[in-house]
Amino acid sequence: MAIPDIFKQRAQSENWDITDAAKLQTQQTIEADVIIIGTGAGGGVSAEVLSQAGLKVVMIEEGGLFTSDNFNMDELQAYGDLYQEGAGRTTKDGAISIFQGRAVGGTTVVNWTSSFRTPNHTLNHWQQHHGVAGFSPEDMAPYFEQMETRLNVAKWAMPPNANNDTLKRGCEANQWSWAVIPRNVAGCWDLGYCGTGCPTNAKQSMLVTTVPEALKNGAKLFYRCSADRIVFSDHKAESVECLALADDGKTPTGVRLSFKAPHIVLAGGAINNPGLLLRSNAPDPHKRIGKRTTIHPVNASLAKMGSAVNAFYGAPQSIYSDHFQWNTDGDMGFKLEVPPMQPAMGAQIVGFHGLKLTQTMEELPNLQGTIALLRDGFHEQSQGGTVELDSGGKPILDYPLTDYIWQGLRKAHHVMAEAQFAAGANSVMPLHHDATFYKSLSECKTAIDSLPQELHRQRLMTAHLMGGCIMGEDMRESVINSQGRFHHADNLYVIDGSAFPTSIGANPQLSIYGLALKQSSQLAAKIKQG
Repeated sequence: MAIPDIFKQRAQSENWDITDAAKLQTQQTIEADVIIIGTGAGGGVSAEVLSQAGLKVVMIEEGGLFTSDNFNMDELQAYGDLYQEGAGRTTKDGAISIFQGRAVGGTTVVNWTSSFRTPNHTLNHWQQHHGVAGFSPEDMAPYFEQMETRLNVAKWAMPPNANNDTLKRGCEANQWSWAVIPRNVAGCWDLGYCGTGCPTNAKQSMLVTTVPEALKNGAKLFYRCSADRIVFSDHKAESVECLALADDGKTPTGVRLSFKAPHIVLAGGAINNPGLLLRSNAPDPHKRIGKRTTIHPVNASLAKMGSAVNAFYGAPQSIYSDHFQWNTDGDMGFKLEVPPMQPAMGAQIVGFHGLKLTQTMEELPNLQGTIALLRDGFHEQSQGGTVELDSGGKPILDYPLTDYIWQGLRKAHHVMAEAQFAAGANSVMPLHHDATFYKSLSECKTAIDSLPQELHRQRLMTAHLMGGCIMGEDMRESVINSQGRFHHADNLYVIDGSAFPTSIGANPQLSIYGLALKQSSQLAAKIKQG
């Protein structure tokens, strides 16, 4: 049965205005009411809201346009097409892998659909410690509710797959709290390949929701169009200068495009937004651009189970535990979840190479994976990283690991092993290059305590990028105000996860949706009022 490609069908029937910059032969100047750079969670929602207000909106996307006809569950093709740097992006020292989307729809096209509201603890912390105004739990509740309805967010009603069920059983055996994850899906086929683009259009990403709605409202979309610099003058952003990219999505064609508008919104994410501002020599008297970039550092533990887990099938994430998230006695808090384990993603998570990788992957059907997402940005020894530019002007993230974070990672390894053995694992291996599978909890814990806490030895990764252009009312400590306006240019806004002063303590997509709905609605009202 053929699955309709609803994006292509609507684009044709509604005559959407879409330009592949790779096809352009000459320089162009494009004018609008609002320019939005990025089409992910922040940009997509902003485009929908601003276009619904009757404004002329232009969306700029560096990545390509791929729709459900392109999503064939081929991992290698998907990682090349849909991820930053072909899923090979890392921190500056190469020690932490960064999984981030790069396509029309941004990371929402490839995330695993987990949709949490910003925890009240986090919102209260922002107000008390970072001078953020208007983001109390009561302030944000209506925005989260509206986006949950818009994107069909609901707790997953199907039984968890064996990968998630193992985490659930491990929590229950240890008398730890756990809960079902809300997901943004409609008519999900339970395939498990959310990370390679949803072939059935069930995932309610920006690709099938807000971006199409904005296009229907008359917005324009330019893709394979890389924002190079913003031109500033007199406390104002005058234009965005862009480079057209070739069909490979990487190589500039030599064609330049200039976008001009009275209002400009950055929504390119927590590495690309500060990178663009730094490349543009944006005013930054207090040197705050790029600071406090948080990532939820993730470590992982593998378990060999006595029966097949097949962690490559079924909803990738449906069970979580916050048992170790908030009541930590001063330790770093973390969330427990599981990752999908398709062959290529599984190999990425395992992180070994050569014979050790081959031998580990031979056990894939029986392997269960658990991950811990550490809550960074809340402690003086966890201030996040810094985005800077390399010699070619490319943004890179320098993320230091302190003793406090190493202690949190070690504790998380202990906890994950406890959960996996309690759920019936035959053996458990903390993902570390010097580790192996251990057949008892005591043996595993002894090994965890002796493994060197070193970069490039412990396997670390992230799929959550936050901060770098943080919001706050004190311009000495922040980049934008609580409405998203850049402190040093009256018409420039940053509306996405790069505004967060800390990590969220949960998968951040719904937090970004809620923030974007609030701030873009405020911006639309301001523009309409003149």
